Amino acid sequence: MLSRYMAGAVAARTGDEMSGPALLVTGLAVTGSPVVASWLLAGLTVSAAVGGPLLGVLLDRARRPGRLLAWCLSGYAAGLLMVLYGLGRVPDAALVAVAVATGLLGPALTGGWTAQLPLVAGAEWMGRANALDSMSYNVAGLAGPAVVGVMAAADGGGAAVLVCVGLLVAAFPVAWTLPARGGTVSREPGDGVRRRERGDGAMSGEPGVVSGGSAGWGRASGESVRREMLEGFAVIVRNGALRRATAGSMISCAGLAVLVVSAPVLGVRLTGESGYGALLLAVTAACGLAANTVVAARGEAWRWDTVLVWGTAVLGAGTALAAVSGSFWVAVVAAAVVGAGEGPQLTALFSVRHREAPARLRAQVFTTGASLKITSFAIGSALAGPLVAYSVTAALLTGAALQAAAVAVLAAPRRRSPTPTG
Repeated sequence: MLSRYMAGAVAARTGDEMSGPALLVTGLAVTGSPVVASWLLAGLTVSAAVGGPLLGVLLDRARRPGRLLAWCLSGYAAGLLMVLYGLGRVPDAALVAVAVATGLLGPALTGGWTAQLPLVAGAEWMGRANALDSMSYNVAGLAGPAVVGVMAAADGGGAAVLVCVGLLVAAFPVAWTLPARGGTVSREPGDGVRRRERGDGAMSGEPGVVSGGSAGWGRASGESVRREMLEGFAVIVRNGALRRATAGSMISCAGLAVLVVSAPVLGVRLTGESGYGALLLAVTAACGLAANTVVAARGEAWRWDTVLVWGTAVLGAGTALAAVSGSFWVAVVAAAVVGAGEGPQLTALFSVRHREAPARLRAQVFTTGASLKITSFAIGSALAGPLVAYSVTAALLTGAALQAAAVAVLAAPRRRSPTPTG
């Protein structure tokens, strides 16, 4: 089942990574307006902060969360098709509104999917499965923008949106067949007994009863949904490890956005071609994938809180090196260092969330965390624009400073967190 999960995750996340750049280049090609194109991209990303917590509640309530994920994939694909069809035919403001509505479903493709990993992998396999899941983000980050670039060069961008939709549709059957809560079979190390994981995260010899199954959706009032959303936020705020990981990853993601926005300008400064900036980002994704391969090979033999701190520190060092790079090859080394930190950082973040989140709130923790990171990325991108216009060196040094701030948050003195309960 893990191999099917990974195939679906790679397809869905590659489609997600493609969606923003595809709308950007298609909007520019059809309308000729960089303003409209940028607003389509902004609309697709900014609404994630609202959609993530609500999706988390619904996923945590669902007995078969994979089916809800499948419908989210369908809705996201349909929204992209609506924007593609409407370009040049309907008012730009209406298309931006469709992009905003589509973006509400975005966290399902990232955190919502990762939250289902315990239903696929037994507890003894979670370390390795977590690293493999993080690698799917690296693969998507490497392949998605590259495919958009090739398709845009050949067709102006419209074909890239269609390929993106095709990948989302391909992930639908995998999501639909993800295990139900209470149906996860695992083996406790050394006891030879097959057990089922109950919906509350406990292990028993008999199928557990899942609270808040699909019937619970119909009984739930708006007030109960709001209460559960607040409960999900409260878990993140009150649990020290989750609070540090969430706050640190948000600051780090803003710094990473500064690097992403700066990369094309750095490419122009060093080579005269902005395309070399995209190549630097590809190097980062490839090295992140390689680093996570090493992490996966060791399985559970990591102190994840420490990996999170050091991964962020290495990411910041690479960003600082990029700021002072005087040649393209130094910038390539800097991009590789960034990837070597970013890959393990993401795996460690997921591992901390899986370890600390109560089972009944796991999807909320993941989708809320994904929403906050997406919003932080948007803020970092907005900050980077004027900084890059002033000086790409200043922008990259700011990105490195944000990573240093993230390290300070992540390395703050720890108080022992209470053991989470289901």
